[in-house]
Amino acid sequence: MPMTTKQKNFLGIESPFSSYEQAAAVIIPIPYEQTTSYGAGTREGAGAIIDASSYVELYDEELDCQAYEKGIHTLPVLQFSGEVERDFQKITMTYASLLKDGKFPVGLGGEHSISFPAYRAFHDQFQDLSILQLDAHSDLRDSYEGSIYSHASVMRRIYELNSNIVQVGIRSQCFAERQFIEKNGINIFYAHPLQKAGISTEIIDLLKKRVFLTIDVDFFDPSVMPSTGTPEPGGFLWDETIEFLKRVFAEKQVVGFDVVELSPIKGLVHADFLAAKLVYKLLGYKFCS
Repeated sequence: MPMTTKQKNFLGIESPFSSYEQAAAVIIPIPYEQTTSYGAGTREGAGAIIDASSYVELYDEELDCQAYEKGIHTLPVLQFSGEVERDFQKITMTYASLLKDGKFPVGLGGEHSISFPAYRAFHDQFQDLSILQLDAHSDLRDSYEGSIYSHASVMRRIYELNSNIVQVGIRSQCFAERQFIEKNGINIFYAHPLQKAGISTEIIDLLKKRVFLTIDVDFFDPSVMPSTGTPEPGGFLWDETIEFLKRVFAEKQVVGFDVVELSPIKGLVHADFLAAKLVYKLLGYKFCS
């Protein structure tokens, strides 16, 4: 790629393709990190994704398309007060404003807890909505380390609004979470059978017409995604993940997504680039397919 002066936005694109008025999609950098319980650094995740995205090729050879031509605007980095209710309300209102304007919101975390205030905006806007979670952890604890808004409780908070949750790739949870899943009939697809049989179409069949997608990068195997606070062995690789998500976007109306829990490691850029490429690939599936 020739060296050029890059704009400080997702993909480094220039106007008119980066303007808010032109944009079909809007990137929301959310450097929120309050409840990280093992490896820290998710506050740097959004910035690392945006930096890496400047080196993602704008042409997608798989789709024979340049999704950025649909317009991708990057909002200023959200600033937080440290008061969880106030900060979460700020996230919800940011998403709500974008949905009101007919934009396709893409959140960049930040820890996974941000997906709850993000989802609240979609919950108020859409009916017939499912939540598809790609993650190593089920995140269904009622609280963790004294917080009901912990990253480990994010799906429990979402579940209280909408029980139509489909969890994929799970390979780490506590026994209380397992009991909650069984008691409430939550649709969960553990990693170990999926690794043997593949990511099945049964998962997509369980989703309703509209889907909010949340991707914790620890869904991927640490061999390709080491830059996350709670890496779990036995995860998934790029090709199988992308093939599955391509089918989701083809068969359902994805109304927005987020990518969370990237904790950049200095000098180890391939994980940042994977996350940036993932975001652009999904925008391609949304707007080019």
